Amino acid sequence: MFATIGDDTFLDIHHVIYRKCTPAWIMPKNKLSRSINMTYVIQGAARYVINNEIVDVTQGNLLVLPKNSVRSASTFPDQLMHCFSVDFALRNDNSRPLSSPFPLISAPGCHKNIIHHFHELSFSWMDANQGYMFKCKGLFMLILHQFMELLVYKDSLFSGDFRITKVIRYIAMNYSERITVKSMADMVNLNPTYFGDLFQRTTGMSLNRYLAQVRIKNAEAMLVSGEYKIRDVAEACGFTDTSHFYKRFSSLKGFSPSECLPKGFHL
Repeated sequence: MFATIGDDTFLDIHHVIYRKCTPAWIMPKNKLSRSINMTYVIQGAARYVINNEIVDVTQGNLLVLPKNSVRSASTFPDQLMHCFSVDFALRNDNSRPLSSPFPLISAPGCHKNIIHHFHELSFSWMDANQGYMFKCKGLFMLILHQFMELLVYKDSLFSGDFRITKVIRYIAMNYSERITVKSMADMVNLNPTYFGDLFQRTTGMSLNRYLAQVRIKNAEAMLVSGEYKIRDVAEACGFTDTSHFYKRFSSLKGFSPSECLPKGFHL
């Protein structure tokens, strides 16, 4: 059973480093007395000794050491390790320390978007401009969330493919516009047929169904607020035909749009 990161979880970052090992690199034996350590290997390999047990890591591995772990490490001369390493602590709103939500070692693989966030985190930590800690915490919480989706939640909507991520983010901000498989395929420079298949494999649904779900989810939030009439919500969420909106909403939600309106709201 994994620990969870919830809305009442607070994060403290103690150290961030982008480590590019030399042939002679050695980590002396030391104890993590106040932190959890996360090491994400993006190139090469290394041998760790953790609480007197040997653990070999290689490209795409995630090593997460609990607080009070005793560790030492060395790389292999023909496979010099490049990795991101973060010492951090998690606590709840009562300041009680929380354990790591990850296993000791896992293999999420190398993902361009996660690596990009780690680079941003490393740069922000070293740059240390005013307010940098807020940015560092935000970036690392995003990284933790992405690893949780890969390793704990196994959410099919997360993908290491940056093209699908780009489309999903575009839809989130532009769902009211006319969006088609071709327009999204053109945006990420892919053949429409290949893109449609890739989107289906990545998310478990077609682009059109995913788009409809996003539109209906936003429509429901607008209706519940009591600030909009149904015809205005339909138009704002990309439906030019109110009748079609009613049918699509009822099909996906199991109840009509009017049932979302606050009591006493006039259509």
